[in-house]
Amino acid sequence: MKEVKIESTLYVYDNLSELPENIITLMEKAIEAREKAYAPYSKFHVGTALLLDNNEIITGNNQENASYPSGLCAERTAIYYAGSQYPDAKVVRMAITAGSKLKTTIAPIPPCGACRQAIAEYEVKQDSPIEIYFMGETGKVAKSNSLANLLPLGFDKTSL
Repeated sequence: MKEVKIESTLYVYDNLSELPENIITLMEKAIEAREKAYAPYSKFHVGTALLLDNNEIITGNNQENASYPSGLCAERTAIYYAGSQYPDAKVVRMAITAGSKLKTTIAPIPPCGACRQAIAEYEVKQDSPIEIYFMGETGKVAKSNSLANLLPLGFDKTSL
């Protein structure tokens, strides 16, 4: 038997103001999207903003449903819209912010597993990494240079 060590590297900023101006702008779009989320059941609002290589910014937010599995996360809402409307554009970076109506979220909130898998599909499709910035409502902002960094043992078309 051989032990295999898998490591991920994140870059953590103390707050939003430490980010470059273009990333702050993208995160502000994600915050605007978060405020429009439909989350009457979980009270957990998530907003996402994607920057495409054609300079379009696509936003999305979580959309809940009384039949819980029928809802959709913000990240998938945005990336699927981008894929349907701009099929040849690459996703350059993504900003994600999440907040609860029940308590203040101050820790960075990364994409859930299902969203990681969906984002991974686009990294493979476009053959280039997607930079991901994520935060709670306030506080630290984490940056990953690629979704593969957040899902190191990903499942993709090469497994089929």
